[in-house]
Amino acid sequence: MEIHLIRHTAVDNPENRCYGFAEMPLRKDFTEDFTMLNLDDNYDVIVSSPSERCRLLADYFKFEYQTDERLREMNFGNWELKKWTDIPEEEINPWYKDFVSVKASDGESLLEMQTRVLSFWNEFIQRKDLEKALIITHAGVIRLILQAVLQFPLKNMFSVQIDYGRKVIIQVNEGVFSVKKVNV
Repeated sequence: MEIHLIRHTAVDNPENRCYGFAEMPLRKDFTEDFTMLNLDDNYDVIVSSPSERCRLLADYFKFEYQTDERLREMNFGNWELKKWTDIPEEEINPWYKDFVSVKASDGESLLEMQTRVLSFWNEFIQRKDLEKALIITHAGVIRLILQAVLQFPLKNMFSVQIDYGRKVIIQVNEGVFSVKKVNV
């Protein structure tokens, strides 16, 4: 099976606000971004994060798709939509020191997000009825899937650049994974 993971296109976030679960609008001329995407037209299944910034992409291409809550970006809890600079230091500094296990207040840790994402991934890769699939999601989700496939330390997750509107292609053949392309 060939799995295409695509990150939604660029968001409109000039104030550098923290967002994950929260709805953050795409940039104003997002349909122009969509015309630049490199998508196939022969996917056996398409699954999207329920976030509007992902669903808009699927809707634009008139894809028949399903959504899965497990494909959402990290839940930053009380930090959602606050400017990063407005998050109190006593809250954010512990997270900066250990973003793997420390969570935003009323949010989730990276370990919790990993459990959620890998629940989806491990279920999805068991499907035998698919030759090619598209997953429309977020950078954090894609990084966690790559981390599971490549087995690098979770703390190195942000070393992988996942560009807006670009795909990662993973080949799965009898339980063996190959990362074919990144940011195409």
